[in-house]
Amino acid sequence: MLAQRLPTILPPLSPRELLDVSMISSIAGELTGGRLSDQRPFRAPHHSASMAAMVGGGHRAKPGEVSLAHNGVLFLDELPEYSPQVLDSLRQPLESGEVIIARVQHRTQYPARFQLIAAMNPCRCGMAGEPGHTCARGPRCQSDYQARVSGPLIDRIDLRVDVAAVSAMDLIQPANGESSAVIAARVANARQIQQQRYLSLGLDSFITNASCPTALVEKIAVPDQAGLQLLHSASKAMQFSARAYHRILKVARTLADLEAQDNISAKHLAEAISYRMGAERLLSA
Repeated sequence: MLAQRLPTILPPLSPRELLDVSMISSIAGELTGGRLSDQRPFRAPHHSASMAAMVGGGHRAKPGEVSLAHNGVLFLDELPEYSPQVLDSLRQPLESGEVIIARVQHRTQYPARFQLIAAMNPCRCGMAGEPGHTCARGPRCQSDYQARVSGPLIDRIDLRVDVAAVSAMDLIQPANGESSAVIAARVANARQIQQQRYLSLGLDSFITNASCPTALVEKIAVPDQAGLQLLHSASKAMQFSARAYHRILKVARTLADLEAQDNISAKHLAEAISYRMGAERLLSA
């Protein structure tokens, strides 16, 4: 449900993004009646999807789900149920924002810059960690199930959030959260800040922190002194990879943008690190 609501807080497609999305849909034969929409794509392929269906292929090298989700959201429910080969095929488009389909007779390149949202149960029975429940297979039920997702793919996922089961009492109580409209306004303001930032740097092709080139990350995401000390300590304790280091800076920069703050503080970095590493590991460190 949360994944399906995500497009409602994202800003509408810009004219250039709309053109890209429309061309991909047209090539895939999914532009029904020539009608265009400024709503961002939301693709949710079944976990039985093949590699050709996910990244593209076939006789005419049609675009796959990763390209049809360009400028939008790719939602993978029950993540470990996908074929390991299919999941690992996402690593290149997540890194470069494009997918290359190479065949003997042709080589085709499609854009594939999407937001990956994935959901999974903690174990195959879906009850690991629930109070009063013990898996029949013991700890291996959880470890074996989660091991179906490779480490390199997990390293490319910036936000990892454990979501507790919703009880009937939670549903009965009155809702006290923000509306999608309020959140969408904050997201739109943060996107505007980011777009202006990259325009001032002469990078009109980049409009979000996620797409910022690695060489510029440390220039646009400079922590204050307290934040720098926290980042140094966390990096030493948790052995961040180079990818993890730069992605934490990008997330912290985005958190500051959502608050319309120029400086990245220790608070922003602590939140970015907790999202990536998980609260339990952060506290144990």
